[in-house]
Parts: sequence; C-alpha cells; structure tokens
Amino acid sequence: MTHSENDDFFEDSGYIKIDRYNQDRTNKIASHYKEILNEIGEDTSRDGLLKTPERYAKALQFLTHGYDLDAEEILRSAMFREEYSQMVIVKDIEVYSLCEHHIIPFFGKAHVAYIPNGHIVGLSKIPRVVDVFARRLQVQERLTNEIRDCIQNTLHPAGVAVVLECKHMCMSMRGIQKQNSVTTTSAFTGEFANDKTRSEFLRLISADLYK
Repeated sequence: MTHSENDDFFEDSGYIKIDRYNQDRTNKIASHYKEILNEIGEDTSRDGLLKTPERYAKALQFLTHGYDLDAEEILRSAMFREEYSQMVIVKDIEVYSLCEHHIIPFFGKAHVAYIPNGHIVGLSKIPRVVDVFARRLQVQERLTNEIRDCIQNTLHPAGVAVVLECKHMCMSMRGIQKQNSVTTTSAFTGEFANDKTRSEFLRLISADLYK
C-alpha cells in the first residue's frame, strides 16, 4: 500500500489505521472483486453489495499493509544501550493474518522472548514486528521464522525465542472442517537452543503470573 504525504493515518496500540487509500489501487481491486461476486452468482447491483467491492479493496489493503513497513527499522527506532542480560518476554500478542493458500484468516497468539546483549528495545516494538509480518499473505511457519530473524538480525541478542499458537479458518470453514485444532510453531536462536533456557521460556509463557 502506497501512502502519499496527504494520507491520514495514525498508530494505535501497534496498528496503523488507514483513513485514506491509494485510489487507483482501490479502484482496480474493487473492479476485479465485483467480477468475482458476479461469477459466484451474486447481484452486485443490489443495495447490500453496491459498496462491497470498494469496502473489500480497502480491507485487503489494510490486511496486507505489512508489505510497506520495515520491521528492522521499527526496532532500530527504539533501541537503547542497557546492560540487562536476563530474558525479556512479551507474550499473548494477538496475531491476525491471511493464509496465502486460500486468502482465509488465521489468528491466535505470539509469544516472543530475547536475551539482551548490550541493547534492549521498547516493548511495544515487539508486537509491532509481529504485525508487520502478520499483515501479509503468510504461512504460520514462515511468519514464525521472520519474527525470529528480524529480532536476531537487528538487536543481535544472545538468543531469540518465538512461539505461535493459531487457529486456521481454512481448516475450520472448509477442507477438513476441524473446529478446535490449534497449530503451534516455534523458532529459537542462540541461548534458547539450551534445554534449560528454552524450558524456562516455555514455562513462563504457560504460567498465569498476572493475577
């Protein structure tokens, strides 16, 4: 999604709310989507669907706006020198993404940890990194690795750990139609290759400490 200098957008809880869109792109997507609705037998001239192609075009641009964001730059914008060297965990980060195989949502939670090696990062930037990669067409396995690699390559910590737990609507709404299945993926670097460190991380993300 390309923003001009006149585009109105603001950050709110790690998200970018887009109030204006690239009009050429919106028109092109809406035109194609109108054809798709007609192909499935809908009447795009009826009241309920008159503006649906445009709404879909704007929604799709929002749901994939991660292509226009630089996750490493987001981290670099809030890096601070600090001698803290214990595990930092941000858990239960909401994840919303689109499966690239069917363009159907998958959603769940991400748990991310790193062990600083001279630098820490503003805590809100970790969920922002998750969003940058989630707001693209994805598979959960690649999403997990991209989050890990971005943090490792930017902060150069002693280790990074990422666990994603997601439900895939392509499994619930179609195909196998299993309603309660959850897919878990993980990726580790550095100190988290150590069984003791990794076990501590897994214990902490499973614990209900906030009471």
